[in-house]
Amino acid sequence: MPTFESKPLYKHGDADALGVLVVNLGTPDAPTTSAVRRYLAQFLWDGRVIELPRPLWWLILNGFILRFRPSRSAEAYAEIWGEDGSPLLKFCEDMQRGILSRLEAAMPGPVHVSLGMSYGSPSIDSALAELYERGARRIVLLPLYPQYSGTTTGSVFDAVTQALSRRRWVPEFRFINHYHDYDGYIAALAASIREYWDENGKGDKLMFSFHGVPRDTLLKGDPYHCHCQKTARLVAERLELPQDEWVISFQSRVGRAEWLRPYTDETIEELGAQKLGSLDVVCPGFSADCLETLEEIAMQNAELFEESGGGKLNYIPCLNARDDHIDFLSQLVLAHAQGWPETSMDWDEGIIADARQRTRQRALDLGADE
Repeated sequence: MPTFESKPLYKHGDADALGVLVVNLGTPDAPTTSAVRRYLAQFLWDGRVIELPRPLWWLILNGFILRFRPSRSAEAYAEIWGEDGSPLLKFCEDMQRGILSRLEAAMPGPVHVSLGMSYGSPSIDSALAELYERGARRIVLLPLYPQYSGTTTGSVFDAVTQALSRRRWVPEFRFINHYHDYDGYIAALAASIREYWDENGKGDKLMFSFHGVPRDTLLKGDPYHCHCQKTARLVAERLELPQDEWVISFQSRVGRAEWLRPYTDETIEELGAQKLGSLDVVCPGFSADCLETLEEIAMQNAELFEESGGGKLNYIPCLNARDDHIDFLSQLVLAHAQGWPETSMDWDEGIIADARQRTRQRALDLGADE
């Protein structure tokens, strides 16, 4: 018989609140081989990420990948690790605080924002536990993935609903599926690129590099490829770029299977061979800078571009905790929370507190425990 979690125990008269669960991919706890191995073991065992039969994949993962890849990845993480730890975690914490401050200013009722990672720490379970402890009976889930993919957004949904399924009291729940073509997101991206150009000059071509996924996912119905294409097109239109001044590509492929094309590294080699003087690269699929942007693009691919005959590769940072990005994400959460008590302008803390006290007294009169 299943056991359901009941902590914290409900007490009549307890204050309810709205909770926001912000989720990103995750990061190792440290740039060490052992920490990276633990992280990769969790990440790569996700059936949404790798869809091979489990027995076969277990042999590949444990017999080969986890023996050799962690040490190489640890070296890459060490290149970007800061004094305050993982860049991804730091940026996501900044985003969490920014979203909370804006929601507190915009909402009449109480709201709490927790950060969870699909893999590594802080975990989704711990973030949900934090919201429960703070009385969240209504939760908005915000995966920080603009473009939907089953490998990312779908995996977050699985993890969150699995965690909620162990709860005795399941909260009301709303799920933000994507925002790849929302005007606020497109405007923030375009503004970040313009600001970079104003400060550093404009390159000869702009590359939109998205994280790759196996091509098989597209053939099976995943909309990610289409979402990426639309994001790039809308930003290019906002920037008034002619077709020959921008290109889209997909990075970070692993293994021998075909992934979404064109590949970022091959495209960069081709542009370098054409003696392109300068190449600007932006990564709109990443809401926060991480290994794939700071090390793979800004270091590895910048070197590859020069070695191939090109001039300079200029990496344009992710949106991170930019004000316009946080403003947009906060408004996105508010839109999904409409109709819940905490968003109502009729909310009055004094009236709500009196109602909670009356509820508690009625429960006590009926024999409830203190």
